[in-house]
Amino acid sequence: MRTADYLRTFDVIVIGSGLAGQSLALRLADTHRVAMVTKRLIDDTATNYAQGGIAAVLDGTDSVESHIQDTFVAGAGLCDPVATRFVVERGRAAIDWLIGQGVPFTRDAGGYHLTREGGHSARRVIHVADATGAAVQQTLSRKVRQHPNITLLERHIAIDLVTGAKLGLKTQRCWGAYVLDLDSERVLTLSAPNTVIASGGAGKSYLFTSNPDTATGDGIAMAWRAGCRVANLEFIQFHPTCLYHPRAKSFLITEAMRGEGGILRLPDGTRFMPEHDPRAELAPRDIVARAIDYEMKRHGLDCVFLDMTHKGEKFLREHFPNIFARCAELGIDIAKEPIPVVPAAHYTCGGIVVDLAARTDVPGLYALGEASCTGLHGANRLASNSLLECIVYGEAAAADIRAQKPGKPPKLPRWDESRVTDADEEIVISHNWDELRRFMWDYVGIVRTTKRLERAHHRIRLLEKEIDEFYANFRVSNDLIELRNLVLTAHLIVACALRRKESRGLHYSRDYPDMLPRARNTVLRPPR
Repeated sequence: MRTADYLRTFDVIVIGSGLAGQSLALRLADTHRVAMVTKRLIDDTATNYAQGGIAAVLDGTDSVESHIQDTFVAGAGLCDPVATRFVVERGRAAIDWLIGQGVPFTRDAGGYHLTREGGHSARRVIHVADATGAAVQQTLSRKVRQHPNITLLERHIAIDLVTGAKLGLKTQRCWGAYVLDLDSERVLTLSAPNTVIASGGAGKSYLFTSNPDTATGDGIAMAWRAGCRVANLEFIQFHPTCLYHPRAKSFLITEAMRGEGGILRLPDGTRFMPEHDPRAELAPRDIVARAIDYEMKRHGLDCVFLDMTHKGEKFLREHFPNIFARCAELGIDIAKEPIPVVPAAHYTCGGIVVDLAARTDVPGLYALGEASCTGLHGANRLASNSLLECIVYGEAAAADIRAQKPGKPPKLPRWDESRVTDADEEIVISHNWDELRRFMWDYVGIVRTTKRLERAHHRIRLLEKEIDEFYANFRVSNDLIELRNLVLTAHLIVACALRRKESRGLHYSRDYPDMLPRARNTVLRPPR
């Protein structure tokens, strides 16, 4: 590779192509040269999987204070009040921006149709039928592809960030990233004064997840290695209702189904949620997921059932067309029979610590969306707050980047492959990946104990040694990069969980079943 080939220079590098990254890129592209790095195709994101909708105060009978209070209740006392108000107050503006981009939200006789989801005290979830994320993703993806100032690098996976510390400079600032082109198998050096991590969460660290295959904790791991704090990673949200079927990989049954009257039942038809919480099916996700987990273990079940048959075929086809069609493909008529469902890892509530402008601890490095920890979600994310957070913090980061005086990056070196060879045992990667996901599910799942967490910690340390040796001796590949990041992120999840000596929100410990009177964040600092 000639010297000129390995280095590409931009004003902003965005790692990730979901709503967080796209909303920021589109706000900056008229004045900045933006590179958008995505390891598969542009639409292979968690945003594209989101079904329910986006929570915002849009109705005259609703209020900002009510939305804030619902967020606080779901967050189990750990939501940051400043960040929560910051996001909720900007809800209407965020929706107006999406409408301006052309997102075709579902309408009714009174304007836009609003649905209600678990934990919400009002109908405030605006949606596009039952495929909101796909509609948002496709609308913005078209604009990203068409914009002359956005360079879309599909099938490129970020390996690591380039910081001043790694270059031997006195400043810690981030100056870009090393990126593997999966087609040419070349490593590129991308240089920019501003880098944005918008790479999503870490659901693939678990055996069962609603997440796309891209959710391997890449941004969280890279930021940690660059010197950023992470917080509250013990709070992994398990979505209560993923479709249980051998051919239904990662297919989510939206929260909105319970919002519209869905009833959870045992195989014999018994309704069980009222025994667990007075809000029954409309309780927050952590409570519903634990209830399902409890009933499955108590009765030795593979799944439970979500019953929508009382709503009728016309209603179901109109409000949940994608779920109706997908279930029909698998031989399930949801107008006549209940839907088999199980909990699955769904959302990473913690992440990279950021401020109100999405700035991390490393100058020049921002984090957005599921990879970040803004303080909005606390110990449990309120349904449909995540896409709202993406837009609000995308705008905030864009404003901060526009206000920066553009610095001149130092000349960045090429990726050093002089001491590595091609891997001779790829089976090591696939075996370790499978082992990690299974013991994370068994030991760091919905219900935890100190003994289980310590077992997971021990196994992770062994895997880390193997992977570090593999990484040091062989050329990087997509699978190796993802596994390296997943194991580090799993390590951080377990470290956070071991520090929390209570049960709060999504973290439930049999050894510490009570909630402490004072809520504290779990903050980890990387070693210097």
